[in-house]
Amino acid sequence: MTGRAALVTGAGRGIGRAVAERLADRGAVVAVHYRHDDASAAEVVATIAARGGRAFPVRADLAGPDGVDTLFAGLEAGLREHVGEVALDVLVNNAGIGCPGEVEQLTPERFDRAFAVNVRAPVFIVQRALPLMRRGGRIVNISSLATRVAHPRIIGYAMTKGALDVFGRTLAEHLGPRGITVNTVSPGLVDTDFHGDRFRGDPRAAADAVADTALGRMGQPGDVADVVDFLTSERARWITGERLETAGGTHL
Repeated sequence: MTGRAALVTGAGRGIGRAVAERLADRGAVVAVHYRHDDASAAEVVATIAARGGRAFPVRADLAGPDGVDTLFAGLEAGLREHVGEVALDVLVNNAGIGCPGEVEQLTPERFDRAFAVNVRAPVFIVQRALPLMRRGGRIVNISSLATRVAHPRIIGYAMTKGALDVFGRTLAEHLGPRGITVNTVSPGLVDTDFHGDRFRGDPRAAADAVADTALGRMGQPGDVADVVDFLTSERARWITGERLETAGGTHL
């Protein structure tokens, strides 16, 4: 991927960070998007640089009405500085937030914020990215096991990811003539801040979660990043419109 450019949203930690590091290891210049933690994003960029890669941070709150505009202003400025042209080859829509609660506990504010970050933002990020994407580009959306397995306590979150699944499949059909592939990666429980804090302090809950997994452990960010790495490579040139679950065989 030398000379190629990638944007990874939510890359300041967890799965997004692992993906950004994988792409940089392959030679891509990576735009590391994050919401508010400057120190975490700087650490990701520094780690990539220490390994001989190139990356730059882009701060934007995707829940806000001007979040996508802010993201692309920073992205385009960074591409001019680090690549020399405003062009994109890989987009990974990873940023997401939870929406806990059964249907009785949902609030309009929490529901709307989850859809703003998990659905609206990816849609309009793709819209803004398409004029920049070269033929043969790669789009990967990060969804969730929750679109296949019923989890009443996160119904709002599951609904956002279900919308993302439909978006990816339809977008793959639309972008096929441009040679751009679109695929969806659906993790299960992964040991990140998003899931891990819940289980790190509750060994019994962690054991129950592992018991539901055929491979007998919780996922790691690298487990998901390896799959995204493959889907953004030339080896995956004949794969598009697919949903690939990376959950270690959870709830088979």
